[in-house]
Amino acid sequence: MTYIINHKKKFTDLKHHIDSQDHLLREANGGNSILFSYSPIDEELYIQKAKELFAEKAEFIDISKLFVQYIDQEGWESFEALYNDFKSTPHLVFHSDDPETDLFDLIISEIDRVNNKNKVPILIRTGCLLGTGIENVNIMEHKSIMKMERPLVIFYPSKIENDNMYFLNYKPASKYRCVLVK
Repeated sequence: MTYIINHKKKFTDLKHHIDSQDHLLREANGGNSILFSYSPIDEELYIQKAKELFAEKAEFIDISKLFVQYIDQEGWESFEALYNDFKSTPHLVFHSDDPETDLFDLIISEIDRVNNKNKVPILIRTGCLLGTGIENVNIMEHKSIMKMERPLVIFYPSKIENDNMYFLNYKPASKYRCVLVK
């Protein structure tokens, strides 16, 4: 129901922020990202509409597919063993400083690939990051994201209650260096 009421204004605001790069950098506290908030229940509707509206100027990066790609590149048995060894510190499995390619590296690489095609990178299915130790803010504040010519758009399934934002309706969101479309 919230989709029917809110989607036109949200997409108008999103288009404005994508097209106003100078304004974005000032409003986003030096960041280069747009956080597009919507109810998790309406996720599919928002993704579908965004793909219609931004087909020409954007490319969608599905975090769920990158998650599966990451596991496939390791192989299930290898991933399972690694995860079991580090399940109390999942960030070491999905986002570490070692030279091995992890999920975080795949995400940044895909964003860079889309940016190099002169398209706006839009991350979807970001709920898949829950439990990985990768926060959206880690992506937004990565040096290559901050330097892009186009903004990064992150679809953010959340609710806003009393000026507080909750990722997936329950996890308190941190203060991001981005513009919020709510």
